[in-house]
Amino acid sequence: MTRDDLIALTPDVLAALSNRGLVKRATKEVDAGERPTLTEDADGTVRAAYPDGVTVTLPPGGGGLAAGCCSCPAPGVCRHVLAVVLTYQRTHAATAPGPAADQPAAPDRRAVPDHDTGPDRKAAPAHKTAPDGEAAPDGEAAPGRRAIPERRAAPDHDSAPGHDVAAGRDHAGADGEPWRWSPGDVTDDELAAAIGAPALAAAQRRRRRGYTAVVHRPDAADPVPRVELPTGTVRFLVPRQIGYARGDAADDGGEAIALAVWACRTADREQPDHPEAQVRVGGSATVVQHPALDAAVALAADVLLTGAAHLGSGVDARLAAARRDLDTAGLRWPLLAVDDLAGQLEAYAARGARYRPETFADLLAELPARRRAVVNAGATPPERVLGTHEPAETPLRRVRLTGLGARVRGSGGEVGADVVLAHPAAVSVLVLRRAYPVADDGTPTGHELAGRRVTGTTIGALATGNVVSESAVRSAAHRLRFAAGRLARTTVTPGAGEWSGLPPGLLARDPDALAAELAGRPPRLLRPRTAAESVRVLALGEVRAIGYAAGEQRLDATVTGADGGTATVTATHHAAAPGALDALAAALDGTHGRPRYVSGTVRRGADGLVVEPLAVVADAVVVPDLAPGVGDGRLAGAVDARPDPVAAALGTASALLAQAAHTGLRHLPAGFPGRLRTTAAGLAGVGLDRCGAALSGLAGSLGADPGEPAVRAWVDAWIRLSVTAESR
Repeated sequence: MTRDDLIALTPDVLAALSNRGLVKRATKEVDAGERPTLTEDADGTVRAAYPDGVTVTLPPGGGGLAAGCCSCPAPGVCRHVLAVVLTYQRTHAATAPGPAADQPAAPDRRAVPDHDTGPDRKAAPAHKTAPDGEAAPDGEAAPGRRAIPERRAAPDHDSAPGHDVAAGRDHAGADGEPWRWSPGDVTDDELAAAIGAPALAAAQRRRRRGYTAVVHRPDAADPVPRVELPTGTVRFLVPRQIGYARGDAADDGGEAIALAVWACRTADREQPDHPEAQVRVGGSATVVQHPALDAAVALAADVLLTGAAHLGSGVDARLAAARRDLDTAGLRWPLLAVDDLAGQLEAYAARGARYRPETFADLLAELPARRRAVVNAGATPPERVLGTHEPAETPLRRVRLTGLGARVRGSGGEVGADVVLAHPAAVSVLVLRRAYPVADDGTPTGHELAGRRVTGTTIGALATGNVVSESAVRSAAHRLRFAAGRLARTTVTPGAGEWSGLPPGLLARDPDALAAELAGRPPRLLRPRTAAESVRVLALGEVRAIGYAAGEQRLDATVTGADGGTATVTATHHAAAPGALDALAAALDGTHGRPRYVSGTVRRGADGLVVEPLAVVADAVVVPDLAPGVGDGRLAGAVDARPDPVAAALGTASALLAQAAHTGLRHLPAGFPGRLRTTAAGLAGVGLDRCGAALSGLAGSLGADPGEPAVRAWVDAWIRLSVTAESR
């Protein structure tokens, strides 16, 4: 029998199951003729013998490569196992009929960058054996993948011969859509065979308690199904082969794979036509009371009535109690909001620059907004709104990260750097945060921070390099830390900005399509509180114009995407990174070669997508906030400063509501309701009638002793303004 699961293993899948360095080394050895002798049993077991006496056995079934056995001392999926797979593919390619053997492989747009050769448990240290581009045998193995189209190097999941497609999907192969399959078709018996009865029993106990998941179905652009669970992300790398499912959390024993399969079943039943489905699996469908959340909302109401300017120290004990109770209840997102609220109040009490009235007001509105979404049974599952069952931290299995740049921030006697790294396997972004006190000799600049040491390397190297770690730990908010340990290893290799291998969920090629995707997200006040959730990489077409607004110290550039559409790259000068604007202008102007990618925080603007850059990739990777310089460069060009009356009206209204929160609704001056009505008229004048009505409603609720109605009216108004500004 033919082992279609082995034939389906592309270089990307093999790298995900081992690492890119091992795949490159095994490929080079097979190319050089160092191939084992293969035999195949009647039941499909593949046996291999090497001239040096090493033997490999790959049994069939649901265990994947992890079920293989090699006589060498290296644990797990070693280079011998990989070489057996490659040899098996080439052996069957040589005998495969039809014209497929003459078809060259398409360019690999999703491959993991070839420079990822981090700590290798499997082979001798010398992994610099294959040059870039040799991760796949350059078309040699492609013909053997009879059921896997070579249009992309990621598993383009055709229906493997000998495996029946589930009912309702048997048209997929005939229609030329081999990626159209669902992990929900996997049976519990197959799950038990793949992960073991103990893991399946643990998953069943978890299902009885209930959990939420986000199911991302495969498509032509991203043919690998994946499921986001509270504890991590599971990817199904080979169609209908559960043994090749891969979770990013360490030591889950396979439980996550079962939870992901059941989530896919629920999505297939409840939302069969949605490319992305949020589902709740198991548990009780009744609304659960959350007294800890109610107490936090009541605390926010009292703070709003009193105002930051009039709060005494007595609120500290209530904040501590709210944080403790939310943590005990597992309400992760409200807990993080209360943490930030406490930080804002501490900064104001210390007269620190970290305090911002708008941020303070936003936090006071977020807590009741999340409670309303749960009580009113909105479209988003309550667990997603509250972060229920999100673990505080999740140790990750061996992880590969790609540096996307860094953001330097300075406030309140400290300066810090947020290093942003892509986690391609989980289609997510992680942030490594470092803060340093300001010394007597002045505030260090971003360029000086680039040389600070962290995890055996520097901030600058992390921001542009490729990280392979066995000690990465991810927080619920997607903060990253590296655990200390004698056996835990982290290596960083220089990066050249080879970002073409990032998955479509992180890499955008059309700014207009990305802006439409952002429009479909839930409101910001209800989304998971994850760091850098809006960071993306944009593949560039051309830079059409660069301009500088001297009054605002802002650089704007109009760019196009590789597949069309336009976006605005915008950055504003700040003292912690004095050379940032000069470095950004030079990178976009072609000083370092044609700019190919820009990473940054993306949002929708009045004229389309707006990117606040983290890094620009040309012939070099430029991180503006870490660049040298004092900001004395001559920035040419002008910015088209067209007035935006809608943005101005929204900004004025938000600032007025933030002032009310800062002062306290009980301490507002007598003329404040009149200011609200005037601002409401301004909103109505630009067509924002409902926003204006919300401010008028707040004005009417303010009296000699404002109470709960005034709090409700203020929250209504802030939510209305926030959602309107986000939806533009």
